[in-house]
Amino acid sequence: MSDHKTMTLTLIVWRQKNASDPGKFETYTARDITEHHSFLEMLDCVNEDLIHDGKEPIVFDHDCREGICGMCSQVINGAPHGGQERTTVCQLHMRKFKDGDTIYIEPWRARAFPIIKDLIVDRSALDTVIQAGGYTSCHTGGVADGNAILIPKPVADEAMDAAECIGCGACVAGCPNGAAMLFTGAKVSQLALLPQGKAEAAARVTAMTKAMAECGFGNCTNHYECQAACPKGINVKFIARMNREFLKAQFA
Repeated sequence: MSDHKTMTLTLIVWRQKNASDPGKFETYTARDITEHHSFLEMLDCVNEDLIHDGKEPIVFDHDCREGICGMCSQVINGAPHGGQERTTVCQLHMRKFKDGDTIYIEPWRARAFPIIKDLIVDRSALDTVIQAGGYTSCHTGGVADGNAILIPKPVADEAMDAAECIGCGACVAGCPNGAAMLFTGAKVSQLALLPQGKAEAAARVTAMTKAMAECGFGNCTNHYECQAACPKGINVKFIARMNREFLKAQFA
């Protein structure tokens, strides 16, 4: 690592003590950062310096650091997850930046995601939407053989595309309306496409869209920012599918 060229960066980071604190941007310097550092590792280095100096480290969410859990919620230079296509913050590497850059780091900004501290927001509203119906409740006995229920491959592929959603909330943060329709659309579609989920499809989409509104999420007005921000490439066609499922449910 010592042979690698290092960078010095200026970080403008949102600091907020708690939900009632007004919060403000503060400036920090990240030193000796190589292109091989991930973005979270860069923040780890900054925090080590802050702790060494007796200052409070920057608080941020992280978990798997493998791009599959969706915990690393940060808006970097105005874009959720940093704006690199199909990349979470933990998989964003410092080779995207250059020596001397100034980087702005903020938490998700949405009414349904209140800030807890610094870069951490409360995303439990997404759990509330899932709890409203994002599951199958029928008892199906033992686990069936993989090929026991025949499903056309295009249908199975589309259900898997929807199932890629990791529930990070970047779609909400990217949407100017703070809508969760891409997230909810993916979860509704994943189950509505498969035989195991069709029996409760009408009740599911009705309950989940109701919960979505009650949690304070906005509505879709076709900005497509959700699709652009999604680190898993979830397509807005699942919003259209959710809307069709909702209309069908009104006549069920």
